[in-house]
Amino acid sequence: MKLLLIHADYIEYEPKKKTKIAEPFEGRGERVEECLVVFTAVEKGDNGVVVEKAIEEIREVANKVGAHRIVVYPYAHLSSDLADAETGVKILKLLAEKLSKDFEVHRAPFGWYKSFKISCKGHPLSELSREIRAKEVKAEAEEEKEVTEALKAEEKVKSYWFILTPDKKLVEIERFDFTGYENLRKFANYEIAKRRAVDKIPPHVELMRRLQIADYEPASDSGHLRYYPKGRLIKSLLEEFVTLKCIEYGAMEVETPIMFDREHPTLRRYLERFPARQYILKGDKREFFLRFAACFGQFLIAHDSVITYKNLPVRMYELTRYSFRKEQRGELVGLRRLRAFTMPDMHTIVKDMEQAKEEFFRQYKLAVDVLKEIGLNPEDYEVAIRVTRDFYEENKDFIHSLVDILKKPILVEMWDQRFFYFVLKFEFNFVDALDKASALSTVQIDVENAERYDISYVDEKGEKKRPLILHCSASGAIERCMYALLEKAHMQAEKGSLPMLPVWLSPTQVRVIPVSEKYLEKAIEIAEELRKRKVRVDVDDRDETLAKKIREAGREWIPYVAVVGEEEVRGGFLTVTIRAESTLKEQKRVKMTIEELSERIKKECEGKPFKPLPLPMLLSQRPSFR
Repeated sequence: MKLLLIHADYIEYEPKKKTKIAEPFEGRGERVEECLVVFTAVEKGDNGVVVEKAIEEIREVANKVGAHRIVVYPYAHLSSDLADAETGVKILKLLAEKLSKDFEVHRAPFGWYKSFKISCKGHPLSELSREIRAKEVKAEAEEEKEVTEALKAEEKVKSYWFILTPDKKLVEIERFDFTGYENLRKFANYEIAKRRAVDKIPPHVELMRRLQIADYEPASDSGHLRYYPKGRLIKSLLEEFVTLKCIEYGAMEVETPIMFDREHPTLRRYLERFPARQYILKGDKREFFLRFAACFGQFLIAHDSVITYKNLPVRMYELTRYSFRKEQRGELVGLRRLRAFTMPDMHTIVKDMEQAKEEFFRQYKLAVDVLKEIGLNPEDYEVAIRVTRDFYEENKDFIHSLVDILKKPILVEMWDQRFFYFVLKFEFNFVDALDKASALSTVQIDVENAERYDISYVDEKGEKKRPLILHCSASGAIERCMYALLEKAHMQAEKGSLPMLPVWLSPTQVRVIPVSEKYLEKAIEIAEELRKRKVRVDVDDRDETLAKKIREAGREWIPYVAVVGEEEVRGGFLTVTIRAESTLKEQKRVKMTIEELSERIKKECEGKPFKPLPLPMLLSQRPSFR
């Protein structure tokens, strides 16, 4: 089957003349507005499996472009290997029928000469093609069967769900009163259902595009994004910040390869214990896999290191740009779930379970602090603990003590048996505008991999001992932090607040707007002075009205907008609109000197990394990335 997918303002068609193989049709055609037009050629060998794959591809594109209407349009010119007419009609009907469960579907008649007009929207994803072959679909299905033992076990395991209350009582989830904990209820429902597929486009996707942060890369595999200058700035600041926090915590930064030998005996066994699908590459008569975490490289370093009890705990850290997981297509969306992502990954080698619990507690608090400084507060996420029943019974007081840190109820998932490499794990989960949950920070106590990788330390008696290992991502994937910040801003806007990013992450922190061309030189002078004070500042020098410039600064979420005119020049101050203190109804405007403005921004960004403006300072010199 061959598909040509056009995201259109409209398509208008009219059947003119039927062929010998035309299906019955009455009417004069139709016009469909705001739709995804799927020009379709059914080929020899196409079957129900091909239809399912086609639906998957169409749904993915429709979700990306935000189309709710689908037009299935027979288009024989896409192929020279067409199926017979009976099969063609049957396949097209089946395709339309199955798509109609999720979309408003229109189907143009088969076997007619038709005139049509179409208006393509013209954005990067508005013209795409797909080719689906039965043999390739079968091969892909075989590849999907090759999942890890951990994934297979996860599908079969029985979970027992509880809520750990702030007064340290473990309550069966059916008995817990969720009154006042609506977000926790949404999170619990999402986790218990275990349905990860996305049915609608979450708000952050439109925001990441409109703010020119990131977009899908149609020339790559699904789940791989392109980052524009503003997005690269935000991402790099987050990367640097989390890295510095882990180094301050005591981690040694290392760097390891992004691919490893799939048949390496130690790595092969570990692959089976990790719940992730891999990208497999072939080369040099061997198969390699792209890493999905920094575990492999760091564990191999630890294996080759001499570690004594005096060194413990030993902490290693790497920012993986990128980690790769071949997530299922229906789960991929925007910045929320990707196949290539940036993971701050720290591993801590400890001598025993008591030291492991001590580190677990400290890293729990580290994660709280990291997220808070990023702009995600405890009320923005829910806590989950995943634990084996045996470990819970043996360490009940310790697990209950975790509730003291945030003093909020925690979702507990308990298993009768261990099927991963860890016995205890916590996650901070952000619940977005579509009630989908996504894990941010996490820490796990690993009881397997020191043995698997032959990692040891020398104790006080000079004897070799097996340590335990903690896996920690203090923030979770960097892209997911960006997703959470955008979703949070959207939800704040829904409640009437002006959406914005934290000032230290805002690509432009101050926009200087001259009231007319007469004051442009002064505006540039002010911007240069702010730039010297390490403020990301730009100047709107375009030939537009003042009202439009202010309005567009608001649409870009600029934290501070400084207007320069006769009054400001004469008085030696700036008239500054402060977004954080403004509402939709009333703008907070304050007269400030350059020194006062830069000092305010310095205080808001204290302790955070700084990078210069990622675009030309003058707006007239900038390209548009939309």
